[in-house]
Amino acid sequence: MRKSGFNSTPIRSKEGGEAEIMRSTGYVLWFTGLSGAGKTTLANRLHHELNAKGLSSYVLDGDRLRLGLNRDLDFSPEDRSENLRRAGEVSKILIETGTIVLAAFISPSKSDRHRIRQMFSDGKYIEVYVQCPLHVCESRDPKGLYKKARRGAIPDFTGITAAYEEPESPELVIQADQQSISACVQQILVYLRTRGIMHQM
Repeated sequence: MRKSGFNSTPIRSKEGGEAEIMRSTGYVLWFTGLSGAGKTTLANRLHHELNAKGLSSYVLDGDRLRLGLNRDLDFSPEDRSENLRRAGEVSKILIETGTIVLAAFISPSKSDRHRIRQMFSDGKYIEVYVQCPLHVCESRDPKGLYKKARRGAIPDFTGITAAYEEPESPELVIQADQQSISACVQQILVYLRTRGIMHQM
């Protein structure tokens, strides 16, 4: 793996002066965890932090994909796997442009996550397990999904009637119920710097 994924390149602004931009070598941070664990919230906050540092990033989540590219898929086990496969393929395209992809998906199956990891070369896929107890996720329930699942309105709902297989060796574990979003973001940034994926800023 390269010591740093970022190169500083001077360019001229329209006014003729020099400006400094940061070009990134793309990779994907794959956030996995229960619904309500805070995956998308964390990805969005990290997105703003990275952009503030001049780094290009993009948040990719299930809601966004299912509004367009994956609207032909339902929530059967087969279609859920296909949903993740397409998310992986989109992530591959984006990182080729130098974008840091922040992919937030429950992705409960070890086999699906392994398949996605295999899509990427070494160092390009970073699995982030957003760990949060079920009772905490259920107490948050921002979309009311757990309540519907408890009533039987949503079949095969992860954590209630379908299993979530915890990652065995993720690159990073975030204990989302024990620290603030800001602290979680800083934990990720420290990891990226320590691994030499991102310069100290």
